[in-house]
Order: sequence, then structure tokens, then C-alpha cells
Amino acid sequence: MDSPIPFDAFAAVEIRAGTVVDAQPFPEARKPALRLWVDFGAPIGVKHSSAQITDHYAPDRLVGRQVLAVVNLAPRRIGPVTSEVLVLGLADANGAVVLIGPDKAVPNGSRMH
Repeated sequence: MDSPIPFDAFAAVEIRAGTVVDAQPFPEARKPALRLWVDFGAPIGVKHSSAQITDHYAPDRLVGRQVLAVVNLAPRRIGPVTSEVLVLGLADANGAVVLIGPDKAVPNGSRMH
């Protein structure tokens, strides 16, 4: 475990639920990745992300899936696109990313507690 951080530092990170509304291959990425468009509802709206999740997910199987993402990070340039949110996942036993999301539907934009 790394050094503990103050609770206020964690509380400043906005982790919210959103629904994938589009997913496309991202052939320009250095490592295999997908481009995702995630709807976080009003007032956040639809945000773009790049995710290295090709081992477990095909683009057509992601649309409609709810995921968790950090929505208040500074945008990050990834190749020719800008990633606006960080979609969250965990590594499986082989290091491939498994997405994190609610196990029951929640309103888009719901903040993690």
C-alpha cells in the first residue's frame, strides 16, 4: 500500500456512473484500445474516453453498459483524440482490464459514495 492520503483528497475525486452510448475501435492507439462515449446525464453530458479493454470487450457489446469513471480529471491527449474521463477497471489474473460498474441500474451521473 502506498502512503495514506487525506480523506479530502479522495473526496475531491468525482467517480460517477455513466452509460456507454457508443464504442468504436481505436486503431491509432499504441496499445489495443477502444474509444468510448459515455453519457453521465445532465449537467455532465456525454464524455469521450479511450480504454485498453479489448481483451474482454467488443465495441458492440459495450453499448448500454453502465461503467464508473473519474469525471473531474484534466483531459488527456491519447494519440489523435482527447480522453475526457477515466473509465475505471481492475486487472484480471492475466493483467487484462475488467470494467467496474454498478450491478443494478443507477441514474447516469450518480456519484460513488
